[in-house]
Amino acid sequence: MNNPRNDTALMLSGGGARAAYQVGVLKAITQFLPRNHNIPFPIICGTSAGAINATAMACYASCYHLGVRKLEHVWKHMLPEHIFETRFGSVLRHLIKNYLKIFRSDDIEHFPSSILNNEPLRRLLHKTLDFPRLERNLAQGHLRAVCVNASSYANHDSLTFFQSGEDIEPWQRVKRRGLACRLNVEHLMASAAIPMLFPSIKLGNEYFGDGSIHQLSPLSAPIHLGANKVMVIGMEQPILPLISHPKAPSLSAVAGHLLDTVFEDTLSADLERLERINHLITLMDAKKRSQSHLRPIQTLVLNPTIDLNHLASENYHLLPAGLRSMLNILGIRADAESSLPSYLLFDHRYCSALIQYGFNDTMQREDEIRQFLEL
Repeated sequence: MNNPRNDTALMLSGGGARAAYQVGVLKAITQFLPRNHNIPFPIICGTSAGAINATAMACYASCYHLGVRKLEHVWKHMLPEHIFETRFGSVLRHLIKNYLKIFRSDDIEHFPSSILNNEPLRRLLHKTLDFPRLERNLAQGHLRAVCVNASSYANHDSLTFFQSGEDIEPWQRVKRRGLACRLNVEHLMASAAIPMLFPSIKLGNEYFGDGSIHQLSPLSAPIHLGANKVMVIGMEQPILPLISHPKAPSLSAVAGHLLDTVFEDTLSADLERLERINHLITLMDAKKRSQSHLRPIQTLVLNPTIDLNHLASENYHLLPAGLRSMLNILGIRADAESSLPSYLLFDHRYCSALIQYGFNDTMQREDEIRQFLEL
């Protein structure tokens, strides 16, 4: 194992198709490492689409370059039908089935409600992820821990499912829990179940949805897993100038804002809270610091420097016709002020553009990243 340290974590946030940007960041980091180097993040945490990327990288922790190449190949050949049913007839049948089940209570257990049917995603994950290889990486010390986050619809808890090669204790705090397990495809399906768009997933006796929904403290998981340094690849977009003559937001714009809030706002708030805690630690003497059980956590945050909504608008025509028809009914078109298309554009041309932007953004911060990773 050639990691310079064993307490560095990678945290990948959610964002649907936007997660292709993360692949560009990971690809750029390969430029800083020898070809046979293992993953520079012994702790990997992911939420929603980020959970899928995180698990894919964990499967190839022993060879970081190979893991990135395989992940990039999947995203650069992505099509919407790899994630959800796209034919108009299939979409319509799924919607009708969900509508009719309200009249048959016995169906509720078997057909969770959703706008889209993401069964193709389940098939893709079974085809591409090698969980036995992940277990070997943990056993051989190439990886310390990997986790995915999901949200319980039963008690509104944020649950972190983690698998580790060490004896890491489960945890329970207010509205968040950590549970040791053997990860599988269903954990990822639960973590990526965007509310309303994709169906909830039953794990044990609870139904779970997208890990970002109730995630009040996104940094909690890597810290509980032993991280002292956390590199975060987020999806927060650059702040746009205020419009001098604003208009009332449409329903589609409100829907987009709700998704942005789910995927972005809690992470920003948690990072700000961490800065205050780090500052508080510096004010303590050694005795008080040991009694508090607090430790300083170093973070490095990478966010897109481009307007993802504008990029999605330029590629709106790549959405399947059936999905565009459904979005049109909701008032979402190419020129609509909504971020929803940027989450659903699972098309290789849009994803490839995001990968390139992620690569370019990361190369611009090479010195900062090298210093953080001690490369």
